[in-house]
Formats: sequence, C-alpha cells, structure tokens
Amino acid sequence: MAGQPLSARRRVVTLVAMCVAQGMILLDNTIVNVALPSIQRELDVDPANLVWVVNAYVLALASLILVGGTLGDRYGRKRLFIVGLAIFTAMSAACALSPNESALIAARAAQGVGAALIAPLSLSILVDAYPPERRTAAIGIWAAAAGLGFGAGPVVGGILVELLTDIELALAP
Repeated sequence: MAGQPLSARRRVVTLVAMCVAQGMILLDNTIVNVALPSIQRELDVDPANLVWVVNAYVLALASLILVGGTLGDRYGRKRLFIVGLAIFTAMSAACALSPNESALIAARAAQGVGAALIAPLSLSILVDAYPPERRTAAIGIWAAAAGLGFGAGPVVGGILVELLTDIELALAP
C-alpha cells in the first residue's frame, strides 16, 4: 500500500473498515459487562470467575498489542489484520456457543488475541492510506468510532440480553 496513493473511494472504504474494526474491539470490551448476570445464571459461573470472563479479553489484548503491530510490520499489515479479524470473529462465535465457564474464558482470551492484531494494524493501515494533509481528520474519525464502540457496548449488551431473554421465554414450554 505504501508509495501508491489510493483513490478517494478506496480511502473512504478503508476508513469505514478500520472504524468498524476498532469500534468492534472496544464494543466487545464493554458489552459483556451487562450480560454477566445472564452468563452467571446460564453457565453456572462461579462469581469469583466472572472477573475472568471480562479480564481474559482485556489481558490478552493489552499484553499482545505491541506484538500485533510488530507482526504486521514483519509479515504484512493487511494479511495480519485479516488473520486478526478471522480470529476475533471465530472466537466471538465460540463465546456465544460456550457450554461452560472455562470454554467462555478461553474464547474471550483468544478473542483478545485477535483484537491485539486488529487494533494496531487498523491505525497503521489508516495512516498509510491517507496523505499527511488528510490523515489527522481520518484518525479523528477512527478515534471517534472507537469511543462510540466503547460507549455503545453496555447499550448493545442490554438490548441483546433483553432480546434473547424474550426469545427464551417465548420458546419455553
């Protein structure tokens, strides 16, 4: 990507994709908090282990984010971004399908690994896509999307828990 200017349309598509990715990472950081009572009830999670449902993700993300950036520089930003997105998406499904607390905690940690690849690479891809005179605005939009994702987590989590509870009640015999 470096050295070749992108068309305006490709820059916008890149901006949207990187904003969605970063917003998704931060949404997932907070969305689970609202669901903790349901998770505890449905999976019979020990209250002492609920903290690991939240922190497994954050710990993996925070401890591996520098590694994610380094791997992207070494093996290709786009390639590793896609790998991170695949890991994150697969582990999101694994979280939803977890049969017990151990599986959920492991899936949350693995999801954090995917996020640790996505986060630094989304910014570096964005920086590479925009010329210096437009870069500040693009980074500002990216940061705003991250903030929206972080703030929307509890709201989206509440809506999903309510919706799934209603479905569960409707299907109950």
